[in-house]
Amino acid sequence: MKSNLAYLHSYKQRLAFISVSVAIIALSIYFNFFQKTENPEFSKLTFSETKTEILPLNIAKFNPNTLSTEEWKALGFSEKQVATILKYKEIVGGAFTSKNQLKKCYAISEEKFSQLEAYILLTDEAGKKQNFKQNKWVKKELIISGKFNPDLYSEADWVKMGFSERQAAGILKYKNYLGGSFVSKEKFKECYMINEENYAKMSPFLLLPSKTPADFNPYKKNYAKEKRIIKYQNFDPNLLDFEAWKKLGFSDKQVQNILNYKERFLKGSFKTLDDVSRCYMISPEKFEEMKPFIKLNPDNFAVNNVVNSNVEMPKQKTDFAKIDLNKITFQQLKEFGFSDRAAASYLAFRKKLGGFSTKDQILKTYNIDKELTQKLIQMSTLSPLIAEK
Repeated sequence: MKSNLAYLHSYKQRLAFISVSVAIIALSIYFNFFQKTENPEFSKLTFSETKTEILPLNIAKFNPNTLSTEEWKALGFSEKQVATILKYKEIVGGAFTSKNQLKKCYAISEEKFSQLEAYILLTDEAGKKQNFKQNKWVKKELIISGKFNPDLYSEADWVKMGFSERQAAGILKYKNYLGGSFVSKEKFKECYMINEENYAKMSPFLLLPSKTPADFNPYKKNYAKEKRIIKYQNFDPNLLDFEAWKKLGFSDKQVQNILNYKERFLKGSFKTLDDVSRCYMISPEKFEEMKPFIKLNPDNFAVNNVVNSNVEMPKQKTDFAKIDLNKITFQQLKEFGFSDRAAASYLAFRKKLGGFSTKDQILKTYNIDKELTQKLIQMSTLSPLIAEK
């Protein structure tokens, strides 16, 4: 009986030991086989803190509109990010107009923008427009489409860029003071109509030398050169032929228009100094130079529209005193002195209105020379709303 009990007790111990061993082996197989099978790369995963891109130590202020692909990459952007930024620039019109507009590009994170913001040569959106109810003044943002030579810009071009008409006139007056050229970026910056902010925006686009020549003298460039070439003597403008007018410093086109003016509007003769001064091809400065030497002799006045035989007669073309401003053609506008661009703008605006109803409307035409247009509308007639559509 005792022997049977001892055997039973020993059997239970062995059974318990075997059960525990099986359980241990099963757990070992589970953790070493099944877990690795579910995620074999699990043991390779590592965790690290996000690394912030550090800006180059030599970073300088920049205009994002002028950066090349390589320059964007030098700021820490990937090739894909740069492509996105440039694509976004095209979508917004080819140029970023403010910092806030640039910030909206999804390829530039908020953290990255905060690092670059102090170096960006653009205004904030908040400073772009400032409305005042009392005088309704609005600060315009400059629109710069690309590199340009400011010497070639007309008043209309400066207005199109974002300056007021008064500012545009002031810029041209300053250029004339310098002798007809801004000469350098240094001199351009000194223009009293261009503030620091606007100069910073335009500077990368200016096709001008950075430095002013050491021997630059605005007064000398304005007057001395011309006075050395032109030695004025007393003359009667009614006796001057084509070449004689050219020797006074006028271009071929200017001379032709002076002769046209004399024949069409003065019936063949300058009879007073005012007749000469009102010629739209003779500037006030040029007239003051010539004035002391002009000697008008009544014996040389045209009779029945026939002038002295020494005068070269231009071909008969248009009598602008008989032209209707709602019927004037492209070629006639060019004959009067309009550029191709101005003549096209005139006709386009007239067509849009269905014909001019007042002469004042004509002066609102975009891209025209207002002084030249003023002379045209004084000479010509206007029959309202009869333009050919």
